[in-house]
Amino acid sequence: MNSLLILALLLVPLPIAYLAWSFLSVDRRTQRSVRELLARGAGPAETGPQLRSSSLENLGYRLTPGSYVQKLDRLLSLAGRPQSLPLGRVLTAKPALGLCGALLGFWISANSDSGILKLVGIFVVLLGYFIPDLMLYSKGQERQKTMQLELANTMDQMLISVEAGLGFEGAMARAGENGKGPLAEELVRTLQDMQVGRSRRESYLALAERSNVPELRSFVQAVIQADTYGIAISRVLRVQAKVMRVKRRQRAEEKAMKLPVTILFPLLFFIFPVLFIAILGPAVINTIMTFSGG
Repeated sequence: MNSLLILALLLVPLPIAYLAWSFLSVDRRTQRSVRELLARGAGPAETGPQLRSSSLENLGYRLTPGSYVQKLDRLLSLAGRPQSLPLGRVLTAKPALGLCGALLGFWISANSDSGILKLVGIFVVLLGYFIPDLMLYSKGQERQKTMQLELANTMDQMLISVEAGLGFEGAMARAGENGKGPLAEELVRTLQDMQVGRSRRESYLALAERSNVPELRSFVQAVIQADTYGIAISRVLRVQAKVMRVKRRQRAEEKAMKLPVTILFPLLFFIFPVLFIAILGPAVINTIMTFSGG
């Protein structure tokens, strides 16, 4: 128990040291220049709310290292950049949740002399600070799985559109308009990038950067190579659609093969004990009564 208490006392200064290092390592001059550029053109009626929001976001940026901000931005990109969770709000919420977790952890540690509860208090501090990261990671994983499931059907729709006479961008627009889900949203966003003046290659690469699905990345690389070397896009779509269907069937077979292993643990810990009690219980009771009576 003494060793656990010493470990708890050693782990307490770590979040404080991390926050201090984050505050000292931020590049304030660059942030000040960016804020001045973004503040140009703001009307007088919008100055008050913008200053209040920027001050809170500025505090979040000061308490977060630059590399960690890039990691959070990557998580937001994979999660689809939800409107309810912009980057500034996430950076503002993390110190606030960390402070709430620190207060709760301090209360748990102060009201108990057990070393295990002190470790629980430290865990609450870390949990409060990293709750936004866990939320973004979970949302991003669900979104990427949904995109992976929709990819094969979307490729088939685009192939049908191209073979019917539409161009590749027209097929993307048709799939984006008729489809529902994150993949359709990403296709529409890619077309919007092209409409605002971004090159096709950069738009396709940005689509691959906003996803971690290997099939979508390979499809983007195939489209870029076809556009570079003049290969017929219908042939590329036909091959990619066939590959997507094969990989979808392989994933289904892999999940089906993993199912017996997944069911094994519930059988061992929940179903088998009940069966043993129901089958062997009466025999054990009769044996005990027989030996006790004899």
